[in-house]
Amino acid sequence: MKNKLLFVTLLIINGQVLAQQKKGLSVTGANYISKVWVADQGNGTYKNPVINADYSDPDAIRVGDDFYLVSSSFEAIPGLPVLHSKDLVNWSILGYALLKQPPFDHFDVPRHGDGVWAPAIRYYHDEFYIYYPDPDFGICVVKAKNPAGPWSKPVMVMEGKGIIDPCPLLDSDGSMYLVHGFAGSRAGIKSVIAVNKLNNDGTRVVDDGVIVYDGHEMDPTIEGPKFYKRNGFYYIFAPAGGVTTGWQLALRSKNIYGPYERRVVMDQGKSSINGPHQGAWVDTPTGEDWFLHFQDKGVYGRVVHLQPMIWKDDWPVIGVDKDGDGKGEPVLTYKKPNVGKIFPVSTPQESDEFNTMSPGLQWQWMANAKPVWMFMNTNKGVLSLYSYQPPNDPANLWFTPNVLLQKFPADEFMATAKITFTPNLKLEGEKTGLTIMGFSYANIAMQSKKDGIYLVFTTCTEADKGKKELEEVITKLSSPTVYLRVKVTKNAVCNFSYSIDGIDYKSTGRPFTAEAGRWIGAKIGLFCTRTSQINDSGYADVDWFRVTPNN
Repeated sequence: MKNKLLFVTLLIINGQVLAQQKKGLSVTGANYISKVWVADQGNGTYKNPVINADYSDPDAIRVGDDFYLVSSSFEAIPGLPVLHSKDLVNWSILGYALLKQPPFDHFDVPRHGDGVWAPAIRYYHDEFYIYYPDPDFGICVVKAKNPAGPWSKPVMVMEGKGIIDPCPLLDSDGSMYLVHGFAGSRAGIKSVIAVNKLNNDGTRVVDDGVIVYDGHEMDPTIEGPKFYKRNGFYYIFAPAGGVTTGWQLALRSKNIYGPYERRVVMDQGKSSINGPHQGAWVDTPTGEDWFLHFQDKGVYGRVVHLQPMIWKDDWPVIGVDKDGDGKGEPVLTYKKPNVGKIFPVSTPQESDEFNTMSPGLQWQWMANAKPVWMFMNTNKGVLSLYSYQPPNDPANLWFTPNVLLQKFPADEFMATAKITFTPNLKLEGEKTGLTIMGFSYANIAMQSKKDGIYLVFTTCTEADKGKKELEEVITKLSSPTVYLRVKVTKNAVCNFSYSIDGIDYKSTGRPFTAEAGRWIGAKIGLFCTRTSQINDSGYADVDWFRVTPNN
């Protein structure tokens, strides 16, 4: 216990969110069941999406009887989420591979849409490898013996702007290779796939690389490649055609450098699932094949679907191939994978009672965290958020790093937080509350003024362009404890309300339609800020944050 407390303390001192070990998931992890979305139907079938949250660009592997999934995290910290499942349907957040994002000074402020793009996870030499691209700096690798962490510090594998979407391959002779794409915004070229040779431990490319496929004519914006080898063929699974309207390709060759044959192996077809592509082929211990991929749902982000997959004439067929042409279309419901056993229902964490030594694993900051932003007060069973003024005097909350957020967990849901505000009486303008974040945002919050604490409703349109907030005073508060709530309804319409007693809620009367962020869906979360600097801050004690159905 002493060592565990020391470990947690060190992480808090460094401004990190604890990447819990697998054995520590019992409170808010592997047994968490969402009240707003469960993919497991309880009758041997599942419904898509299996993860109804923004886990963009998923990649996955099986190691023994366990499945692990990683996804893009962009500027959010901790980054590089690692999820775990026993059956490909029931998932929980296991931890994060990146507790602080380098270059550290660069990511000490929000860099929306930058940072960690599409990663790949593999298991080589009794060790987990995650390769991830930063489109402005290059491709890095981190390693771990335990997928729950700790993970090694990032090592730069390949420097350069616009080099993205890496995936390694360990060949049968022990040679290692790296396939990747290019981001046109940085590299000045896109729609091509390249392969580089890696050194023996996979930490450095050792050549200039070779372009092995050009998609300009038939497969524009081909990207997100995943590397496999089967029956003597090298396979590159890759999406093309754009995230909302594209298709899933399979390329194959007997030579790692090509030439590669091409086939479309899944598209939308007559289904309602747009742009079904970019993901991972995994098999089960019983020999079944499955494919995890994302669907872009705009304001709700890129959610994760699971598709059945078979091999036909050494080509993958993903989804259901109703006409037998070798090209499948995605399913909305299907029988669960056969993994030899039945496992309990589990979903990624959402609600948080803040009774443990660290926040739930669903929470991420908008930049590298500082130790003065929060304290897990286990004596009171609260998350204490200290008001903080960034040194660069941000124009609005979009540019403020100390905003603690999580992904939307469903199309419709309700979130409520119980907050007690203790402002510094020598300051004016401290503010804490519940926010919906995106290119435009809105929040309901408590704000300190000279004569007391006021409840305010704030909106900011085109926040990413530096526009000013519009703030409306709702009422002066007689109590420092308030229950803040937002109901998210169809098409991401958000209605904020508040309560003094936790029973009767009053609406602000100002509906707000949530917007996506840069490459991500809208998020929901908490903040505590101030507009001036003295020798101490006020703080907000968040007793709990609960996600429930809209009723």
